[in-house]
Amino acid sequence: MLIRYSKPDIIKEPASMKNETLEIKATLQILKPVNEVFEAIIDPLKMSNYFISKGSGKMEEGKQIIWQFPEFDASFPIRVGKVEKNKYISFYWEMDGIELLVEMTLSPRADNSTLVTVTEKNRINDESGIKWLKGNTEGWANFLACLKAWLEYGINLRKGAFNFMSDKT
Repeated sequence: MLIRYSKPDIIKEPASMKNETLEIKATLQILKPVNEVFEAIIDPLKMSNYFISKGSGKMEEGKQIIWQFPEFDASFPIRVGKVEKNKYISFYWEMDGIELLVEMTLSPRADNSTLVTVTEKNRINDESGIKWLKGNTEGWANFLACLKAWLEYGINLRKGAFNFMSDKT
């Protein structure tokens, strides 16, 4: 039996894909009223129960703050953008020398719960952009799950969860 393989034509990337940017979006419903969710996000003392280990101040419009995370030996400068009480929070932070915009939208639901949507944008669709997309999508999904666990059940899911990242073994 003779099988012939032909050389495939080179597949060209459509022009519209060449400058495509990547954006992260994660959403979760939290069974708490919007004012409780909002305060848990802007207050570093509350955030330290589920997200950061320390923050230099509340998220207030135009303010520069510093966040520290338990699993990283670094400080992260945050430039707070727009804050609309119980509705919207935006901030900028840097990764790989690129300033990224993070937006958190809070939508109250009829059952007194809150839909939280986190969007982070944007990076170029290349190898480093895809690495960012993977890591930060996981990070924002984790943020939302930890926020939900703490607000609804008083559990800090983040505590000890990332100790392996600093293991020397």
